[in-house]
Amino acid sequence: MNKERILITGGTGFLGSHLCDKFINNGFDVVCMDNLITGSTDNIAHLLGNPNFTFIHHDVTNYMYLEGSLDYILHFASPASPIDYLKFPIQTLKVGSLGTHKALGLAKAKNARFLLASTSEVYGDPLVHPQQESYWGNVNPVGSRGVYDEAKRFAEAMTMAYHRFHGVETRIVRIFNTYGPKMRIEDGRAIPAFMSQALNNEPVTVFGDGSQTRSVCYVDDLVEGIYRLLLSDENNPVNIGNPDEISMLGLAKEIIEITNSKSEIVYKELPEDDPKIRQPDITRAKELLQWQPSIDRREGLIKTMEYFKKRLGK
Repeated sequence: MNKERILITGGTGFLGSHLCDKFINNGFDVVCMDNLITGSTDNIAHLLGNPNFTFIHHDVTNYMYLEGSLDYILHFASPASPIDYLKFPIQTLKVGSLGTHKALGLAKAKNARFLLASTSEVYGDPLVHPQQESYWGNVNPVGSRGVYDEAKRFAEAMTMAYHRFHGVETRIVRIFNTYGPKMRIEDGRAIPAFMSQALNNEPVTVFGDGSQTRSVCYVDDLVEGIYRLLLSDENNPVNIGNPDEISMLGLAKEIIEITNSKSEIVYKELPEDDPKIRQPDITRAKELLQWQPSIDRREGLIKTMEYFKKRLGK
């Protein structure tokens, strides 16, 4: 019996590289595709000698071709942090639209199951709390963050169109804030920023008054949820995240305490359209996938701190 073969676009990124590890460890033949605009081959270096792993340097907004059979596609290619999609706004829109179209075309041609990495950002600055999959969102399409939010909303619509019109087997995961090893120090999101500032005893930067909330999920929990969703029969979007909500100020203080840092907190202006609240309703994930997070925030932050210490040479 041949191994099942999976293509992971964006496979050298934070989440993509963890997924490469997961599927290699579970006996799959893994093809990782990335243009390295925000990813790094450092994240997959340990896999490069593995006969069940292939890396292809390619921009998925261009024509995609892969020889041989293909059972699954995980479409994770996209800048994912505000610092990245504000730096690469057009590339972000292109990978969400053209890249999704190309990846879905390959799934159709290969009769492969397709999973789209969507995001809690499709809910925008939500007027419903916590956010359920049935909520349509509150997004500013012409704001600076719209390049990411609308790219992902379009990608969801395209995925469902291929499912309904072409009969492609599709899955959509709405990913809430995730953290863990392999995040870039200069990622720009709260945990890597707070962690690197605290470990260097630099001022920890909180935007606004720090009252805005996020619900952060450790990467191992997220990857397990995605794995279960891919192998499930569910076509409609499913939230995967940790409902344990915390304010940004609370998170900054927690990281300062965990790192035993001398850092002080400084406040900066809140970015445009920054969501005030974010918390997943994971009822569907619990019911459909028998999934819920198992790693609490403190445990996850300590694991993440060890990674950042190594990266920073501490």
